Formats: sequence, C-alpha cells, structure tokens
Amino acid sequence: MQLDPEELTAVMNRLRRAQGQIGGVLRMLEEGADCADVVTQLSAASKALDRAGFAIIATGLEQCITLGDEAAGIDRAKLQKLFLSLA
Repeated sequence: MQLDPEELTAVMNRLRRAQGQIGGVLRMLEEGADCADVVTQLSAASKALDRAGFAIIATGLEQCITLGDEAAGIDRAKLQKLFLSLA
C-alpha cells in the first residue's frame, strides 16, 4: 500500500505536530509544569498520532475498494488487525 503524495504530506504533518507536542511535554515535565497542562498536551499528541494512523488505514481501505485486494497488494485481515490496534 502506498499513500498518494497529498495523503503522505498530511500524515507527515500530523506526525511532525505530534513530535513537537511530545517535545513540549518533555520540556513541561522538566520545568515542573502543572499536571493538567501536561496531560492536555499528551492528549493532543495522542490524537495526532491516532489520526495519522487512521489516515494510513483509510488509504488502504480505499485502495481495496477501488482496486481490489490483490491489485492493491493488501491483506484485508492484516488491515483489519491494524485498524483494531488503533481502536
């Protein structure tokens, strides 16, 4: 399965955002920030990671629908397992 360039850009942007948020969490912990603020940032990073994962899986599902399993080179059982791992 391959992401089209637009999808790849969107996924990469989400992952970079999550990377920045995690770096921010580390700084907050080092500086003794309020726990509620730290958890808020962790939640935002977690959502960014989840959305990146779901975008990748959605692309796989779309390829299965439009091309068929074999032509897309996708194993449905594996795709389902990946989807459930994010749930």
